[in-house]
Amino acid sequence: MTCSKIWCCLLVVGLAIVLTAGIVSAQETSTEADTEAAAEAAQPDTSLADLLRSLETPVDEAAGPSEVSFLSRVKESGLVELFLKGGGFMYPLLIASIIGVAVIIERALTLSRARTDVRKLMKRVLDALHSKGVDAAAAECERTKGPIAAILHAGLKRAERGTEAVERAIETAGTIETSFLERGLIWLATLATIAPLLGFLGTVSGMIRAFNAIAEAEQVNAKLVASGISEALITTATGLLVAIPMQAFHNFFVAQIDRFIIEMEETTADLVDTLVMLGKTQGTGGGQ
Repeated sequence: MTCSKIWCCLLVVGLAIVLTAGIVSAQETSTEADTEAAAEAAQPDTSLADLLRSLETPVDEAAGPSEVSFLSRVKESGLVELFLKGGGFMYPLLIASIIGVAVIIERALTLSRARTDVRKLMKRVLDALHSKGVDAAAAECERTKGPIAAILHAGLKRAERGTEAVERAIETAGTIETSFLERGLIWLATLATIAPLLGFLGTVSGMIRAFNAIAEAEQVNAKLVASGISEALITTATGLLVAIPMQAFHNFFVAQIDRFIIEMEETTADLVDTLVMLGKTQGTGGGQ
């Protein structure tokens, strides 16, 4: 499966998640609006909402586990309620988390395919170089996937032009392969930086709401500021929950790429030394 197909699948899944969250949010908003209207009409009687919830539960239980919809399970988990209490900044955080998960999956698949047993590869290449010449060693690299094999192949194709040409080809191929391995990491770094800032922005928004409620109220009580403070804490926690895994995966991927770079440098140095020792950089590309 190519990277473009992987991205398309992940984007479709992300859009489905966003659409599901939107539908559930709309249902929750409608339910909360009806509950608030009923509460305003009879403020002392606070048991009406509880009575309605208790009446809904037997219906779901009577329907059986197989008939309970996915949306009902999501609502019952409490995640939707927390999402709605977080305010408008929860939506960009949700989008950031979906993009981050897509990048993490794509990079994990790419780096896993790029792994190569360097010792076995170098043994096959050097054996072919000693016994059959440069063309056989280049063919051995072509049969092996991964950035290290591609770099060795680029150097071997320039062997007949001299050591400097081999080193330039290796350097150019190394730059290209490193850029390919690092592709997408800037998104993880950006999201890991932006997600906490979005959470803090939601914190400021929640505190503004809380102070506005205090300013507009004649008598101050805890219920007036509870929703604003709740929004502030939820967005802060969500921003950190999104950023921490992304930063961890970013550091992990960077460490993997650094290991690839070290292996590239070691193998290419061995290749150049072997070519110089055998005098293949001055031959015609075959065994002398």
